[in-house]
Amino acid sequence: MKLGSDISFQTIERLIRESVYKELNLPVPIPNEGPNPLVVNVSARHAHLTKQAVEILFGKGYELSVHKWLYQEGQFAAKESVTLIGPRSRIISNLRILGPCRSDNQVELALTDARALGFDVPLRNSGDVKGTPGCMLMGPAGFLELDHGVIRAARHVHMSPADAEFYGVRDKDFMKLKVYGENSMIFENLLCRVDPALKLEVHIDTDEGNACNLTEHSLCELVK
Repeated sequence: MKLGSDISFQTIERLIRESVYKELNLPVPIPNEGPNPLVVNVSARHAHLTKQAVEILFGKGYELSVHKWLYQEGQFAAKESVTLIGPRSRIISNLRILGPCRSDNQVELALTDARALGFDVPLRNSGDVKGTPGCMLMGPAGFLELDHGVIRAARHVHMSPADAEFYGVRDKDFMKLKVYGENSMIFENLLCRVDPALKLEVHIDTDEGNACNLTEHSLCELVK
């Protein structure tokens, strides 16, 4: 069958999804369609570093280089990575750094990662690192001991004011994320981050993504 040029990718994806749901004898969900498409991404373990931290780990004057641009404008996964050393001397090698540099250091782990390393990490919103455990980072040029900054990042949604108006929420409100499918799940306490520079995107961690078997074809819905 030849598809006409007026059929969008979203339409094709919807038709395929409906076919799969019917094959599995599952009801076909019909989510609300806002002004922008909803993107749900799994945020794997990573580190945000200050300029000073980068220079300690990689050398004086070192600049992070882009490996892959992320969905949010100006954000990227760097080519550089570090080794994280936990309290039981267990390590995670190749811990990806996300750029650009920030004003404070932060390491984000899923609960499974933290337990394997021996961390008792709190669930925190990104940037809220006061009173959190620290760790040791190792780079090609040296070691960096952090006295705080290791967290399990709380699930959240980035959105523009237009998206916030559509969903009837404000900055720092909470929503729910519904993930449909064979292993359907509802994630509550999804923090809203509203800013004109943001695109509509939900971040959950690897444990949460695995729990609902999230894939690029999963149908997801935001509800207040």
